[in-house]
Amino acid sequence: MRRARRALAPVACVVAGLVVLAGCSGVPAAEGPLEEPATATSPEQPGGLDDAVSQRYVALGDSFTSGPLVPTTDLADGCLRSDGNYPSLLATSLDLDLTDVSCSGATTADLARRQRTVRDASVPPQLRALDRRTDLVTVGIGGNDLGLFSTLVQNCLNLRRLDPGGSPCADSAVGRQLLASTPTIGDHVERALARVQRRAPDARVVLVGYPRIAPPDGACPRLLPFATGDVAFGDRVLRALDDELADAADAAGVDYLDLYDASEGHDVCSPDPWVNGRTTEAGVALAFHPLATGMQGVAAELEALLAEG
Repeated sequence: MRRARRALAPVACVVAGLVVLAGCSGVPAAEGPLEEPATATSPEQPGGLDDAVSQRYVALGDSFTSGPLVPTTDLADGCLRSDGNYPSLLATSLDLDLTDVSCSGATTADLARRQRTVRDASVPPQLRALDRRTDLVTVGIGGNDLGLFSTLVQNCLNLRRLDPGGSPCADSAVGRQLLASTPTIGDHVERALARVQRRAPDARVVLVGYPRIAPPDGACPRLLPFATGDVAFGDRVLRALDDELADAADAAGVDYLDLYDASEGHDVCSPDPWVNGRTTEAGVALAFHPLATGMQGVAAELEALLAEG
């Protein structure tokens, strides 16, 4: 069975340039629309996962899919893709033929156009990994659109000093705009899913949501240094995003993996977090990004969803 080969390399030189959701990519270079895939020369397989032959699995997404710094990380032209991310774990468990093109910093636009990453590197549009022979596609995208997560974390961290016991981020114009932006992101994702379906018409498509980062109440300033009232606001923004993603999946007619519900009890402040806190640690995770336990949790949830048929 063919599997993607990984040339493992140190990542310390790249990590210094990363911010929340590894949104280090600049404005991607303009590129023409993707051509529709040619008809496959080999017989087409049905879209389920019950066939005797190896199933072709393509993983699309941002850093919550690629898993920067979760061991072991491949530079992958700046995408920082881990062999411990959920696509790799799922492929190993189900013996799938994996093509993982997830990339840190990706937006929905980067699915269809070339993405700049770091140090003048760039990667092709992720959708080019799809064709009519693809059996399974997972898509984990949306958090970088309109700068949602990076603005949330940076703004809330910066505003904490103004009112540590209050909710300066939630009360700011930027905070209100964050909540107002989630329906637009949902529209972006819905359009992206339509493009996925056009390029891989026989594939089963699963949109993967985002796990909890902040708890719905309480605080842990050592790990999540927001003003007390802004911890719950961060959870509210993520919940609004995941609600929009669920609606996008429903509108597109694809499966949705609800990680907000699945990760209950696994927020940053919990004893068993799926997402890292404020400190980037090589071999563990980038700040505010999935830990190995989170990747394992997502892979298990995906496997259970696929087993439902």
